[in-house]
Amino acid sequence: MSGLRIRALARIADISATAWDACAGSDNPFLRHAFLDALEQSGCVAPRQGWQPTHLLAENAAGDLLGAMPLYFKGHSQGEYIFDQGWANAYERAGGAYYPKLLCAVPFTPVTGPRLLLRPGEDATGLRNALLQGALGLVQRHGLSSLHINFVTEAEKQWGEAAGLLHRLGEQFHWRNEGYADFDDFLAALASRKRKAIKRERREAVAAGIEIECVSGTTLTAEHWDAFYEFYIDTGSRKWGQPYLNRDFFHRLHVTMSDHVVLVLAQRNGRWIAGAWNMLGGDTLYGRNWGCIEQHPFLHFECCYYQAIDYAIRHGLKRVEAGAQGEHKLARGYLPSPIHSLHHLPDPAFHRAVDAYLREERAHMQGLIAALDEHSPFRQTDAIPESE
Repeated sequence: MSGLRIRALARIADISATAWDACAGSDNPFLRHAFLDALEQSGCVAPRQGWQPTHLLAENAAGDLLGAMPLYFKGHSQGEYIFDQGWANAYERAGGAYYPKLLCAVPFTPVTGPRLLLRPGEDATGLRNALLQGALGLVQRHGLSSLHINFVTEAEKQWGEAAGLLHRLGEQFHWRNEGYADFDDFLAALASRKRKAIKRERREAVAAGIEIECVSGTTLTAEHWDAFYEFYIDTGSRKWGQPYLNRDFFHRLHVTMSDHVVLVLAQRNGRWIAGAWNMLGGDTLYGRNWGCIEQHPFLHFECCYYQAIDYAIRHGLKRVEAGAQGEHKLARGYLPSPIHSLHHLPDPAFHRAVDAYLREERAHMQGLIAALDEHSPFRQTDAIPESE
């Protein structure tokens, strides 16, 4: 595209939020300037953490922002949820240096959304190609092993394959709102055995005198965040060793994006004991993290899955995306959905090896998604209605 300038920023604060958000759109909260800036300003995303921002901007001759990529030099593969550690090990056994690599993604966030952010009305293919060439220039200039663009949209996947990037297929579990009037209406769509199991789990989750509360927007307080952060740190330390996010990040999120936050908190005997953090998009509720300081049967399912479904139905949302992994979500109404990532490996031998691997992996993943679909908890539409 003539007259287009591609440049990199070492921090997102150096571009105006208005210009960035005009490209990112309003549907996906994780792409907003405020979210990415909170990660950087809090120090959760920083060179010492293995994340060095180098966001790419595409500007016209007048300096107007037409497109952008949230981009990072990465010193490891943590916090990505597209697992390439096996690639790294193989490349390094062959004598290469896999890290640092270049990553286009939202840190710590396994959520599909546009990764090449484009101002509406612009030439999408031309801008994507220009941004890609800018990213490939960074790979070449710094002698990096690879470029990875994670959790891309279907349109970006098709564009990326046409541009010669390698395509990786994965799966997550998403709940879809089929116009349910309420939670009982959703339950009625399930097979009898699944319906009964969910009802039992919901009863047992609160049997110990537990009360559940959803807080968002102006009802959110520092007390709520302090409680959730205690759960997040306790559970994260046991699961991952070191949680990715700090208290300052959640403070900044509260100040700038509280209208996009939905906390589901569980209380017993006047004390907060568990909670789930969700982010609200245009038509989707995104489940992010869960934590607890007391263990109760099925409380995790209630806070993370059932409360999210209930919230989505009440607010007319189309989907709940419950994060990475977890085939246990299938029995609770969350169905398999494909996720996509794109990869560039400049070493020809490495490219060929990974390409062959991805072809086999895609075939396996397509079979897995089809097999999981066959185990859907929903009633067959032509089945005889089941009694309780």
